[in-house]
Amino acid sequence: MELSIVVPVYNEEENIPALYDQLTEVLDPLGLKYEILCADDGSTDRSFMLLKALTEKDPRVKVIRFRRNFGQTAAFSAGFDYARGDVVITIDADLQNDPTGIPLLLAKIDEGYDVVSGWRRDRQDPFLSRKLPSKVANWLISRATGVAVHDRGCSLRAHRLEIVKEMRLYGELHRFIPDIAAWLGASMAEVPVQHRPRQFGTSKYGIGRTFRVVLDLITVHFLQNYSTRPIHVFGKYGLLLSGLGFVLGLWLTIEKVFLGQSIGQRPALTLSVLFMMMGMQLVSIGLLGEMIVRSYYEGQDKSIYAVREIVDFAEDTPSDGTTAATAVAYPMALRPASTNMNGMPDA
Repeated sequence: MELSIVVPVYNEEENIPALYDQLTEVLDPLGLKYEILCADDGSTDRSFMLLKALTEKDPRVKVIRFRRNFGQTAAFSAGFDYARGDVVITIDADLQNDPTGIPLLLAKIDEGYDVVSGWRRDRQDPFLSRKLPSKVANWLISRATGVAVHDRGCSLRAHRLEIVKEMRLYGELHRFIPDIAAWLGASMAEVPVQHRPRQFGTSKYGIGRTFRVVLDLITVHFLQNYSTRPIHVFGKYGLLLSGLGFVLGLWLTIEKVFLGQSIGQRPALTLSVLFMMMGMQLVSIGLLGEMIVRSYYEGQDKSIYAVREIVDFAEDTPSDGTTAATAVAYPMALRPASTNMNGMPDA
């Protein structure tokens, strides 16, 4: 399988037939072996019936039906889990993403990029309710994550299969896919694509999602920078508060001992104790976070890195005469049970 098209669907019965026709019209001339994976996100209209009819008509169409509405992130995640194509392309089912942009994405993938995002430069949406909040959100996210992407809300995007298989999406992190890919070390590019006004159905988004974006941004920023070292964020502020409390307490002690002033009723004494207690609590939270992270990686054999490729690994012979496959040094947390402290197989 060379290409997988992932389509999240939620109450889009008017758009499904036209979407299928437009996708096949663009994909068939490419001469690629492809599949269309539709994730029915608990639709309450005739969407699933229409999708099921398409599977009977065209075996390249696959349907993943959810028991209820789990959200677009879950739909993308399911599509990524079931995708088999070397390149995975996501596209919305509302016909606002023009499928004619798919060859442009594939051309950039062929240049060597891992992720190529569509950029709705001429977006056909209301300015105040959709375009303005999107511009603000994209600017905030770019500043926080350091990943310069103009349009994270565009679902028309191409990814190499190995990238999406490494992603773990939850909540509403689908809008942060470029940032998660960058954290995995993916090379990225953007391509301007056509955007069309919605003709059928109703939009599933409103101005209220702006607040959720801010909260998700805090989550992504923490995961990108401190997921494997929580003590660095909690401990930093913990030490700062403890230091302020200690300095304040030391000054009050000097006033009491050397100047004979009463400090029992002063708010500064309460503030000093409060700062030191809060500081110790933050440091304790950081230490607990370190223990949880260690248990997460060691207990589930999770890797703390992502490998792009391995070149001539099996044929490389170290100077000690062992093969490269047995001479690799494992990190302590990731060392298999069958290896000794030198990373060599036990006798």
